[in-house]
Amino acid sequence: MTSDSDLADSASTGAVAAEARTEFWGELISTYHRRRLGYRFRSRQDFRGRAVLRRTATYQLVGWQADSVTFYRTAGQIRADPDDDYRLIVPTAGAAVIRQGNDQVPISSGAGALVTINRPFSFSHGDGSTGLTMAIPYRELDHRLGHRAEPARLVDLTSGLGRLVADMATGLVAERGALTQRQFDAAAERLVELLCMHIVGDHPTETGHLASIEAAVRQYIRAHASDLELTGAGVARALGWSVRQIQLALQAAGMTPRELIKEERLRLAHSRLQDPAFAHWSIGSLASGLGFGSASTFSTDFRRRFGASPRDIRRPSRRPRSAPSMGRRQRR
Repeated sequence: MTSDSDLADSASTGAVAAEARTEFWGELISTYHRRRLGYRFRSRQDFRGRAVLRRTATYQLVGWQADSVTFYRTAGQIRADPDDDYRLIVPTAGAAVIRQGNDQVPISSGAGALVTINRPFSFSHGDGSTGLTMAIPYRELDHRLGHRAEPARLVDLTSGLGRLVADMATGLVAERGALTQRQFDAAAERLVELLCMHIVGDHPTETGHLASIEAAVRQYIRAHASDLELTGAGVARALGWSVRQIQLALQAAGMTPRELIKEERLRLAHSRLQDPAFAHWSIGSLASGLGFGSASTFSTDFRRRFGASPRDIRRPSRRPRSAPSMGRRQRR
C-alpha cells in the first residue's frame, strides 16, 4: 500500500473460505469505492471474484471479474455518505443492468454507462462477468459538458471516440502498475476529454471541422499555457484561423478562449504544485508565473476548479486505512 493519493491494490476470493466469500466481496468493493454500498448475491455457493484498484487524488479505477451480484445505494446510504462524482461503468464481458429511478438500462459488451451514485440505484451483472468502473470527479465532466450529465446515461463504445475511450480505459487497467501517478492522471484526463467529446456529439459530420479546430486549439493552449501573452487572438494567428472560428469551435464545448486558457493554466498550476522541481516556488510565484493577478485570486479560482486550495494540493497526503486483506479475512 502507498498513500491515499497514489494507491494500487488487488484482491481475490481465492484464499477466502467458501462460506465467507460473498461477505468478503461486498466489503471489498465497498472499500474500493470508499462508499457505503448494499449487496445481494444470487447464490452464496462457491462465489468467485477478483478485483484490482488504482487510485490517485483525482481519479480511481476498479477492474473486476466476478460471479453474479447486485450492488445498490439507498436514499439512507446516500444521506449518510454522499458522493457527487460520476462512475463510468464498462462491462467488457457479460451483460449488466443499471436501475435508477424509473429507468432500467441494460449494458452489454461494447457499451458503457455514466452514472451518478448520489441518487438511489442498483447495478447487477451475471456469472463470470468482467468490467471496470472509473470514478470521475464531477468537476472534470460538468465544466466540459456545460451541465450535469444525465443519470444512467448509456454510452456507445463500439466505434469512433467511444471505441477509443473503451480502449484507453481497459489499457489503464492493464498498465495500472506501470504508470506513475502523474502518468495515470494524464491518461485519465485524456480519456475524460474524449468521453465528453463523444457525449456532446463530436462525430464525423459537417461539425467535424469545428471539432478539429477545437482539438487543435486545446492542444496549442495546453502547450503554451505558461506564456503570459497568450490570448484568443494570438492562438488564432498562430493556427491560421479567425477568432470567430475559434470561438465557434469552443462554444460547442461550452467554453470561451479566455476560459480555456484559464483552465489550462489552473491544470498546469496543479501539476507544478505536485512537481518536486517547483517545490521551492512560493504559491504567489506560481500564480504570477501563470498570469494570475494575485495569489488570492489564484487561490479562489483554484479552489473553485479543484475543490481544494493550492496549499492542500502541495501538502503531503496522510496514509489511508488499509483495504480488506485475505489474511485478515481468514483469521476471523
